[in-house]
Amino acid sequence: MISLIQRVTEASVEVDGEIIGRIGPGLLALVAVQPDDDPHRIARMAERLLDYRVFSDPQGRMNRSLTETGGGLLLVSQFTLAADTRSGRRPSFTTAAAPDVAEQGFNHLLELCRARHPVVATGRFGAHMRVSLVNDGPVTFRLET
Repeated sequence: MISLIQRVTEASVEVDGEIIGRIGPGLLALVAVQPDDDPHRIARMAERLLDYRVFSDPQGRMNRSLTETGGGLLLVSQFTLAADTRSGRRPSFTTAAAPDVAEQGFNHLLELCRARHPVVATGRFGAHMRVSLVNDGPVTFRLET
């Protein structure tokens, strides 16, 4: 599983002209499910998303997690993160999970995050989405399990 996380002051996702997910300060996580992502890897990603220390402490160091700050989490499925781009001029998606497997994995991640954190929004799996964000920092990390 791959997540590209961005610390944001706000973020939203829109489908067909309607905003379906929105958060204030927190994390936007673009998530790709890979074929070998089992429940253990998905649980590990949920833990990392909620506990990864990317928010400033009183001394200005990245030493606080989303769980500690109480910020929002916006999860957006994005299979293109799993693309193999090492050669040629066109990405290969053989490293991404099939849509039905990816949807199950993404929904499991969503359930785990919602069980542990009070503010979790999402996009719509498989839809064409418009994602808007204000990156805070900018702070962006790629997480893998």
